[in-house]
Amino acid sequence: MSQPLQISPDTAIKLSKQLGVPLEHLMHMPKHILLQKLTELAKAEAEAGKPSDSASNSEESSS
Repeated sequence: MSQPLQISPDTAIKLSKQLGVPLEHLMHMPKHILLQKLTELAKAEAEAGKPSDSASNSEESSS
């Protein structure tokens, strides 16, 4: 069986909430699965952030 992830309790709680995974599952999740989920989360945040960034930049330039 795999060892629990070597991350701090605060980090584990934040990741659990962001990924929507129970804390117990997160701590025993294989590293490659966790990295895949973090990559998907980062891509989703980047896509969600791009339109709002460009909108705020256009507002600043029009002022």
